[in-house]
Amino acid sequence: MLNENMARDNFSNDRRATITDVAREAGTGKTSISRYLNGETGVLSTELRERIEEAIAKLDYRPNQMARGLKRGRNRLVGMLVADLTNPYSVEVLQGVEAACHAYGYMPLICHAANEVDLERRYLQLLTTYRVEGVIVNALGVKEETLESLTRGGVPVVLVDRSVEGLVTDMVGLDNTEAVRTAIHHLVSRGFDELLFVVQPYAQVSSRRVREAAFRDTIGALGDSGVSGATIVLDLDNDETLAEIDARIDAAQRRNRRVALFAANAPVALRVALHLKERHGADWQRHVALMSIDDSEWAELAGMTTVRQPTYTIGERAVEFLHERIEGAVVAARECLLPGELVVRASTSTSTSTPTNNGGT
Repeated sequence: MLNENMARDNFSNDRRATITDVAREAGTGKTSISRYLNGETGVLSTELRERIEEAIAKLDYRPNQMARGLKRGRNRLVGMLVADLTNPYSVEVLQGVEAACHAYGYMPLICHAANEVDLERRYLQLLTTYRVEGVIVNALGVKEETLESLTRGGVPVVLVDRSVEGLVTDMVGLDNTEAVRTAIHHLVSRGFDELLFVVQPYAQVSSRRVREAAFRDTIGALGDSGVSGATIVLDLDNDETLAEIDARIDAAQRRNRRVALFAANAPVALRVALHLKERHGADWQRHVALMSIDDSEWAELAGMTTVRQPTYTIGERAVEFLHERIEGAVVAARECLLPGELVVRASTSTSTSTPTNNGGT
């Protein structure tokens, strides 16, 4: 008994137990321990399994998953390149990614590119040095050739939210076209007839391009309904665009039009909401309606109508696709577009943005 206590003290104070220590304690060979750890318990007797379990518990043995993976040519690492971790969308998708990685036994390496294209490229190159088994990409301007260098090397890639021109690979995201249609039909049903779609520069970001095109197409499909719409490109760091928004709102209200702003994502919605509050005060929603794709926590506080993205599910599905590729699935590239959910709040009520003859403030 003294020797056993001394052994436990040595392992806890001096070093971690090894597979050799477990084998010695269980009175068997390392091969049996490896089989047990790999789930091959059917080839072991009940009595031997119990001895191994007791030895692992007694020595507090924790296998080195990295070392085990490398012996099999696997390290269980997957990379995730994120354009902007300050965007609530990215954080929520990441939560789904982390949960799915845990379920499949992967360790995610998160790379935040801070909307810097050069940093995106450098991170992707760095991930190859870590021999990641796959990469999930939600990036701003990553190029086809950069990702193709990964896929040619046998590293599967799954895109989140955005496609990359020329690259054929799995993609998971929101059904942007249907989300925009849902939003516009809601606004029209509430009596708004002047719709302004506010979006960040969209030439290099596929999801923004799809949303802007869906906005134009849906407005066009309304025909002679009397509803009109325009796109405003908003640079979040340039206040000149905000002045353009004000001018358009004032001009529309002078024509007795009911104006609604439709933000392409949460960062745009927040920037616009803060500006409207600064201009009109706490009751800014009496002057103009605002809705957005993305249902951030502050949206509920502000009473803003949104189209909620299934962000957690998007993250989970991306890992699921990646896992299937890692395990050898050979199928055509898949595009998984998930539906959004309309969340109606006070910002688009029928009393919002009622035109006045004085043109507003």
